[in-house]
Parts: sequence; C-alpha cells; structure tokens
Amino acid sequence: MRHAFSLVELSIVLVILGLLTGGILTGQSLIRAAELRSVTTEYNRFQTAIQSFRNKYFALPGDMRNAITFWGDDVTNCSDGVAGNNGSPGTCNGNGDGIYSSPASGNATGETFQFWKQLGLAGLVEGTYTGLAGSAGGRDYDHGINSPASKFPNAGWGVWYLKTVGTTGVNYDFAVFDGNVLTVGGDDGNVGSDYRVFSGEEAWNIDTKIDDGKPGYCKLIGSTIGSCTTETRIENFATAQYNLTVSGAACSLRFKL
Repeated sequence: MRHAFSLVELSIVLVILGLLTGGILTGQSLIRAAELRSVTTEYNRFQTAIQSFRNKYFALPGDMRNAITFWGDDVTNCSDGVAGNNGSPGTCNGNGDGIYSSPASGNATGETFQFWKQLGLAGLVEGTYTGLAGSAGGRDYDHGINSPASKFPNAGWGVWYLKTVGTTGVNYDFAVFDGNVLTVGGDDGNVGSDYRVFSGEEAWNIDTKIDDGKPGYCKLIGSTIGSCTTETRIENFATAQYNLTVSGAACSLRFKL
C-alpha cells in the first residue's frame, strides 16, 4: 500500500527549503556587501600609492617629465623615443603639467595609461600594465591589461582629467571643478572605467562610507547620465541625490585626486 506524505513531513520539507533559500539569499547579500567594500579598499590603496609615488619621485605617475630616467625609454610607442635608450619594459615621459591627457587614438600611449604602468613599475600597485589604450579608442580601458581590474564584478579603474563642460547641461558628470579623477566602472568596449555597474543604492553606499553620500559634492562625484541620480542637469548638483529606487546598473563613480 502506498502512503502519502503526512502534513508534518511536508511541513519539515518546507521549513528545510525555506532555510536553504534564506541561506542562499543571505550568502549572496554578504558577497555583494564584500564586493562593495572592495571598491573603497581599492580606492584607498590607489590613493596611498599615488602619494607614495609623489613622495619618492616628486611627480605624478604618468605625468612625470623624467620617467625614462628610472625605467628606460619605450622607443616603440613613445613620441619622445630616443634610439639607443630603449628600456625594458620602458615607459614614456609626461609633460609635467599636472593634467592627465589621453591619447588621440587606440593602441597609442598617453599619460592616462602610463599612470598605471609607472605605478606598477614602481612596485606601488599589483600587476603590470601596457601603458597603451585599447584598440577601440584613446580612452579604451581593458581592465587587467592597461589598468587594474576591480574585485567588484565586471568593473575596473581608470584615470583622466574631468573638465567642466559649462554651467548648464544635460547628461554630464557633476563636474563643478576641473581636475584629475580616478574612475571605477565597467568596460563598454570603448570608454572603459566609465560604464555603469552600480545601482543607485550601491553608489550611495560607497559615497556615504567615504564621503558625504551626495553625488554632486566633495571628493566622490556621481553622474547625471541615465538614472543614477535624481537630477539630469549639472546645474542642479546641490539638490542631486542618488536614485535609490533603481535596482539595475545605473552608476559609475569618479574620485577626485
């Protein structure tokens, strides 16, 4: 004779399934929280590396005028290449103006990419980097190749000069200053380290931990692009808030240097 499950047995099964589901969801939440913390950890590590570089070489990585004195000349890729002075792996001199400039095209060198290469050559960040833009353009970051990958999924780091585009406008960064920034975001195949990977709440979480929790102020700057913030115009930076209701990837972030 076949017997069906009793109500008690079914209840036990449901409780077990509930515990398993709850454990999985809790585990996923803990993993995501750890990934968010890694962004702050990486930012602090890069800030320390930049300051250590400046203290040792009296210049900004990538922008220093006499970089080839320390690491040799990459005569293949540098416009200042001097025959007979080829280094291994070699690097390029910057112009020392304090502004990070990007190359005009893909597969070319520029200060924004020599920045990471020279930090690596100085032993101040992990990894080795090519010093060259990716093939898609002068701001093509290929994470893990010409700039560091982040422990946050599908994200990596970049650096460039963020310039105010005007006092009004739609869909720009809240660039209420002119200055160099570290960026963290995804690689869209063209402008890497700038593609949206964080939800509004995740961006707010990072901003709140290290800054003021507002996208238009202080050292961490958000974007009016897409649905990252409640404002779409740069002149509204004072009232901008992160959009906490958007659940998908909506934000990339810029940290003032």
